[in-house]
Amino acid sequence: MAEGHRLWGHLPLLVQSSSKESVEYILQALWRTRKTGLDAADRAIIRDMLHLPSDSDLDPLLVCLRMLIRRCVYENISKDEIQKLFPPEVLPELQRLLTLLLQKFQREWREDVLKDQVSLPRLKAMTCNVVNQNQDPLEHVAVMNLKLQGDTQSSSGETQVKFQLARDTLQTMLKSMYFIRDQMSSGDAASNGHGQEQGAAETALT
Repeated sequence: MAEGHRLWGHLPLLVQSSSKESVEYILQALWRTRKTGLDAADRAIIRDMLHLPSDSDLDPLLVCLRMLIRRCVYENISKDEIQKLFPPEVLPELQRLLTLLLQKFQREWREDVLKDQVSLPRLKAMTCNVVNQNQDPLEHVAVMNLKLQGDTQSSSGETQVKFQLARDTLQTMLKSMYFIRDQMSSGDAASNGHGQEQGAAETALT
């Protein structure tokens, strides 16, 4: 608890900035570098804004601000509840300023978090057409059309992929798919057989 109070005690350093825009820059820089940390150039700019002589004076403030940003973005906190994050010892004018800025960026930053969550698209539909490019039957190709659906439910989340497969390539792919199907069927059969054997053994013991 005492450590938390000491951490909040560094927030008044923001009062040394020349303007609201300076504090806004600091918050945006911290969010922009949330994965990498501030580089030397960013640190120098922020130190100049706050008139701080060294990184050792700056670091506790940055830790406190990053903690505030994380709670604002990652926890289920509404815009109206942001001001409740501050303990009473934080200056009221600082509470108001940081609350306004966090409210301003909360939605944008949460959207950034969603974009960071990469997931594989799902196969929504697949069609296949055989095309004869020449008169020779050996020149037949299969034209595959895949419709992939991302996480978003809107039509903009759909992607269409189109490619061609020659006869030999298609046969190889089908053999691989049949092999996977047989492996999955064997696994299901083995699982069911094991379940039946276990059930029979339990019946015999009762």
